[in-house]
Amino acid sequence: MTIKAIVLDMDGTLLTSRKTISSKTKEALMDAQKNGVKVILASGRPTLGMWEAAKELDLASNNGFILSYNGSMVTDCSTNEVLFNQPMNVAVGQDMLNHLKKFDVIPMIVKDTHLFVNDVYEFIEGMTEEPFNVIKYEADIGTFKLCEVEDLATFANYPLNKILVAGHPAYLEEVHQEIFQPFQDVATGVFSAPFYFELTAKNISKANALDSVLSAHDISASEVISFGDSQNDRSIIDYAGIGVAMGNAIDEIKEAADYVTLSNDEDGIALALEKFFV
Repeated sequence: MTIKAIVLDMDGTLLTSRKTISSKTKEALMDAQKNGVKVILASGRPTLGMWEAAKELDLASNNGFILSYNGSMVTDCSTNEVLFNQPMNVAVGQDMLNHLKKFDVIPMIVKDTHLFVNDVYEFIEGMTEEPFNVIKYEADIGTFKLCEVEDLATFANYPLNKILVAGHPAYLEEVHQEIFQPFQDVATGVFSAPFYFELTAKNISKANALDSVLSAHDISASEVISFGDSQNDRSIIDYAGIGVAMGNAIDEIKEAADYVTLSNDEDGIALALEKFFV
């Protein structure tokens, strides 16, 4: 099988637990690009939060793509051209944000370089020994400036690519279906981490976004190897000719994968690329 594209989730996959790309993984990906293989970053992160990794892997010089917001947007790193963009309808986004007021969760939305929340000092209690400042965590990984608004629903008078819903993992597991149920005909909802439930437009997935752009570059699904660890990676694991689960992946991803590699802290990507590029 000829591999023409490598598709990588970021958090829990490409990035170690320290949020870095290991030297061995970077070397393997740079070597693949030298051989003409396209590298695509595919994350729930907003586009802004993916550029640092894209620059480190020199995707701009190698015709790589950034697939952000769980597949709601695709950007060509070489030209900065947005190849695909499917945000939510404004009214749907506002209805969701109003609905979320009924739950003990922290909604976050993005506009340009800012992350908008109700209260920048809101924490998730009981998840770690110290209260978890999830807003700072998200702002840091996305390189966002923080801004408070009293009513997110009123503020969001523009199409949203994603609403990020943060909360205690046990509570989110309990209520996520109730959160999503009123919007199941107009939206998509997936977990990207135990404390993150993410809402996007209907039929948004990493695989659908991939398929919309790869065909124009003469790359079929059978020529793709994909790596992931969480529920929002399931579509690319199913889509790819070779779907690889990280050793730290949830059981659903391991069961769906063609191969389970080592964890993100054990150079699992480099190990799998060595196996399948022989």
